[in-house]
Amino acid sequence: MYEEYPGFFSPNDNDKIWRYIDFTKFVSLLDRQALYFNRADKFPDKFEGSFSKANIDQRLIVYKGVPIASSTNILKLLQKFRKMIAINCWHLSEFESAAMWKIYLKSDEGIAIQSTFGKLKNCFNNFKDPVYIGKVNYIDYQRDWVPEGSIFYPYLHKRNSFEYEKELRVVFARFPISEDGKSIDYEKDTFGEGDFIPIDLNILIERVYVSPTAPLWFTELVTSVLKKYGFEKEIVQSSLSEGPIY
Repeated sequence: MYEEYPGFFSPNDNDKIWRYIDFTKFVSLLDRQALYFNRADKFPDKFEGSFSKANIDQRLIVYKGVPIASSTNILKLLQKFRKMIAINCWHLSEFESAAMWKIYLKSDEGIAIQSTFGKLKNCFNNFKDPVYIGKVNYIDYQRDWVPEGSIFYPYLHKRNSFEYEKELRVVFARFPISEDGKSIDYEKDTFGEGDFIPIDLNILIERVYVSPTAPLWFTELVTSVLKKYGFEKEIVQSSLSEGPIY
């Protein structure tokens, strides 16, 4: 279930969001009726879940007079927590993105799920554990401070080079408890590579966009597959490949 979390900044309920996927992942989504959450340490960005250089350099100044753990111990804990946090990513924009089509699809047979923030947060209503949703902040990791006070905050910050992603993140944590039930067992693996979280697809999906370069037969296939799984959603052939009208 979606829950608000301090420090997570959300868009308006009607703001559009997009998830660009290939056809096999689209079929998997329909078949499982679940969103895949990638384990935080499995993302290609090595900075994922880390604090900035500014945090390391300024921590003793910011917390002057306050007893804190050493930076070395903090970094070790961050590495361990990366295996306990999983993330599902969306693109926040009022319009489909030509760049996102090119970056996230390996062929012409691509799909973009178009939804809204309100629909995304409500599609988790039947999932008992909390999920948190927030916009990613893009910062200079040499000079800018990443807020501290929660293990989640580093996952809402990325380097400025990724600003084109306009990312909205769904964050889910699963902390393995020790046998005595009194602490976190940092050696247990609770996610594997990631995990699927069940959702209500009828709530989530507003429209299905088909790749700008997809042939007509592919659009017909998408229509057929949706019907076979019992979904009646608007299907839009992307117009990005159309020529201008002079």
